[in-house]
Amino acid sequence: MDQKQMLKQMLEFNQTTFNNAFNTMTLLQDQLEGAAKTMLEQATWLPAEGRQAIKNGTESYKSACQTFKQQIDNSYKQQVEKTFVS
Repeated sequence: MDQKQMLKQMLEFNQTTFNNAFNTMTLLQDQLEGAAKTMLEQATWLPAEGRQAIKNGTESYKSACQTFKQQIDNSYKQQVEKTFVS
């Protein structure tokens, strides 16, 4: 087997593994967010500022995860282009 072909298969496998893990993490985050929303609706003792802080934290986390995913995808693309185009 050609070394470039083997390397390409390894990179594709790693990308697929990362994407599956990231999607699983995203699904888990969505489930936990739903549970937290339910808990917050029932926690009448929590002030509005606390609710807003939790909402802001959730939004920041989601944004950071998407940025991380974009960076990984860009890095993968650059590595593939560097390895197989040159």
